[in-house]
Amino acid sequence: MDEHSLVVIENRGIYHRLIWSFCSRKKLPLHIGNAAHIKWSFGIARGKNDKIDSMRLCNYAFKEADTLKATSALDPELLHFKDFVSTRTKLLKQITSIKVSVNELEGINEKSHQKLIAKSLQSAIDGIAKSILNIEVQINKIIEQNKAFQSNYDLQISIPGIGHITAIYLIGCTANFAGSPSGKQLACYAGVAPFEHSSGISVKGKTRVHRMANKDLKKLLHLCALSAIQYHMEFKLYYNRKKDEGKHSMSILNAVRNKIVLRVAAVIKSQAPYKNNYNIAA
Repeated sequence: MDEHSLVVIENRGIYHRLIWSFCSRKKLPLHIGNAAHIKWSFGIARGKNDKIDSMRLCNYAFKEADTLKATSALDPELLHFKDFVSTRTKLLKQITSIKVSVNELEGINEKSHQKLIAKSLQSAIDGIAKSILNIEVQINKIIEQNKAFQSNYDLQISIPGIGHITAIYLIGCTANFAGSPSGKQLACYAGVAPFEHSSGISVKGKTRVHRMANKDLKKLLHLCALSAIQYHMEFKLYYNRKKDEGKHSMSILNAVRNKIVLRVAAVIKSQAPYKNNYNIAA
């Protein structure tokens, strides 16, 4: 290999980490490609095995050679942070799943039996909740010890609607905003960017968001939007104005989510806290 070489692999979740670690140690330039982007670049593809996949990946790397850039070297601390955030999300889903099961049985079980079920599962819920608290301690410790994480965390929570959980999740899922994603890119990733849906004179659909998105991030942003329209006058007045114009409530909330994401990208790019000009003007 020489200075013009680039190793290209497909993002496989946790399964490409060993290659990433090896290339980082050996200072080999590595590009980790988006799995969906690589797949769609094949066009209509028939058949699949390791040999065919490797040939397709090679063709993709050749065709996209002028645009592919090396991914940043593996940061062990960032991976630890992402693992903690991911594990916290999974544990929360487990608690929700257990509670749903208990509630489903409540309508058909005898009260005495239902109490036994609820009591038996409560210890599991308490145990998971304790694990979540321990994980949150580790997440906070990493943020406090890492200046880059702490800086981007502080910038995010300066934005109306953004709270602790959303801020740490964004740091984890964007690799602490590696590559400085634009507001549009971040909005697309979160599934809050509206796209036109029309064709000629026959198809005149409403603008809509794409189904391909980070669903967990989208849920967090939805909670951010609900908080913003309740506690921040700028968003509250915006929501009421659009509601009076006849807009659907979910369409307005998505617009608020989009505004919040654009502001996140803006403060990260400028490395300056959000300034609430609305209050200044008022």
